[in-house]
Amino acid sequence: MERRRGTGGSGKGGRNNYGGGAYSKGGSGGSSFGRTDHGKGNYGKGRDTAAENEAIGLGEFRELRITRKKEFGFYLIDDLTNKEFLLPIKEVPTGSSAETDAAPGAGEESRDKAGTAEPAIGQTIRVFLYLDSEDRPIATTVIPKLSMGKTAVLTVKQVTKIGAFLDWGLPKDLFLPYKEMSERVKEQDEVLVRLYLDRSNRLCASMKKLYPLLDRNSPYGIGDEVTGRIYEFGHDFGTFVAVDNRYSAMIPRHEDVSAYHIGDLVKAKVTFVKEDGKLDLTLREKAYVQIDKDAEKVLSILDSYGGVLPFTEAASPEIIKRETGLSKGAFKRAVGHLYKVRKISLENGTIRLKEVRS
Repeated sequence: MERRRGTGGSGKGGRNNYGGGAYSKGGSGGSSFGRTDHGKGNYGKGRDTAAENEAIGLGEFRELRITRKKEFGFYLIDDLTNKEFLLPIKEVPTGSSAETDAAPGAGEESRDKAGTAEPAIGQTIRVFLYLDSEDRPIATTVIPKLSMGKTAVLTVKQVTKIGAFLDWGLPKDLFLPYKEMSERVKEQDEVLVRLYLDRSNRLCASMKKLYPLLDRNSPYGIGDEVTGRIYEFGHDFGTFVAVDNRYSAMIPRHEDVSAYHIGDLVKAKVTFVKEDGKLDLTLREKAYVQIDKDAEKVLSILDSYGGVLPFTEAASPEIIKRETGLSKGAFKRAVGHLYKVRKISLENGTIRLKEVRS
């Protein structure tokens, strides 16, 4: 990623899997999503509106009934919406491993050469609905890594002039537009995203607005050590973290996160569990360990200023945070510790090294 750091307290072009008319170069030299021509019948009858695409369940799992068979696949119908979807022949489940429910009296309509049962007309199959390379609604029995209303960590496969393409386990990669990135990504980055329908009615990924989708029923309690992924710097509130990539958590604004970036994994400790289940975290260690670290940080800053700090303990919290990355309380504890062990002197409030370190 082109890294955007946290605060002290608070590509290349190329071919992608949208081919076959879904993505093409415009005549002006720029890139644009091209025109799509749909086939006849219920399946792909004209371009759906965003509301229709949402209504038919794109990006979701549905239980659909097999209505007819063609040489290229099966047609399935959603009895609730009366919409029909194609399940390509390569996606047709066989054998007992498929999540199917045969209709009464359907029996075993046919078997393949290996003797494995083929789905029967009238049988119900659990499928995932998305758009194929020509933007037609299509069904698949493959389980993707992400579905509507969920979040998942996906790997960036390709970065282009219009955005990035992510591996979500389906033949057609998932598009992540630049406007939906919290910061720029690069190939092989792992990003926490959600699924949404864009204005062109296509399923896309977003790194934004993840907060409402994270779970609040974590198994963790106060004092537990956890691993989380930073997904947003909310400078007025704190740093938003997805513990185990799924549970809602926050690092308070007064902690120094300037060394971290969006997407970074951090180890933290739970300091509080709120009534709604969200977790408060800290990156800081036990007081006696942290004081030593903070004191060493103050010593380094003193060195950089030639042995005398240009501000005192009475400085505003904002100045202290900007100059040291520490809260005012942590700064005063570090200064107190250094004074106690006679590393510094305090003369009229001025903080001075007793001898400049080499």
